[in-house]
Amino acid sequence: MEKIFVIGGMGAGKSTARKALVDQGLEYIDLDKIGHEIHHWQVVKDDLAAAFGPDVLDADGEVDRKALARKAFASPAETRKLNRITLPRIEDAFTTKLDELEAAGCPAVVVEQSVFKSRQMSLAYLADVVIAVLAPLEVRIERAVASGFDEKDVRRRIAQQITDAERIEQADVVFNNDGTKEELYNKVIDWWNDYNAVD
Repeated sequence: MEKIFVIGGMGAGKSTARKALVDQGLEYIDLDKIGHEIHHWQVVKDDLAAAFGPDVLDADGEVDRKALARKAFASPAETRKLNRITLPRIEDAFTTKLDELEAAGCPAVVVEQSVFKSRQMSLAYLADVVIAVLAPLEVRIERAVASGFDEKDVRRRIAQQITDAERIEQADVVFNNDGTKEELYNKVIDWWNDYNAVD
C-alpha cells in the first residue's frame, strides 16, 4: 500500500492537497483528527490534567482544546510535554488504521500530518512519498485566522514547527501554494497522474 504523507505549516494548504488526492480515489487518514479523538480517552485526559493542570478539562471532564493549546504551545518544553503524552497514543491509533486499510486491499492512502519534525522523528518513517506544501508566512497566518484561529495562538504554534527550508529538505515533492486553492488542487492532480503513470 502506497503511503503518501502531506506536510506543511499551519495555513499552508495541506487540506487542499489532501482533498485533491482523495478526489482521485485515495483513502485518507487525518492525524489531527486522530489527535482529537485520543483526547476523549480517559487515560489521556488524566495525563493532560496531571501535566498541565485540571483547568485544561471543562465542566464535563472533556479536554478544553483552547485552554490546553494556551499552555502546551507556550514554550518548546511545554510542547514536548504534550507530545510525550499524545504522540505514542496517536501512533497506536494510526498504525491500527493503516493495518485495517492494508488488510482491506487499499492500494494507496494519503496521510495529512501537521506535527512533522523529520522522517525519522515522526510517523512519516513509513512514507513512500512526502509532499510538502509551502506558503508565505503572513499568508498562512491570514488563512488560519480566517478559519477561526486566534492570531497569537497561530504565531505560537508556527514558532514551534520546523521551517519551510527543513520541510523542503525532507520532502520528495514540493508545492508552493501562493496562488488560489484551485491552482494548488490542479497541480497536485497533475503530479498524481504523472506519478501513477511512472508507477
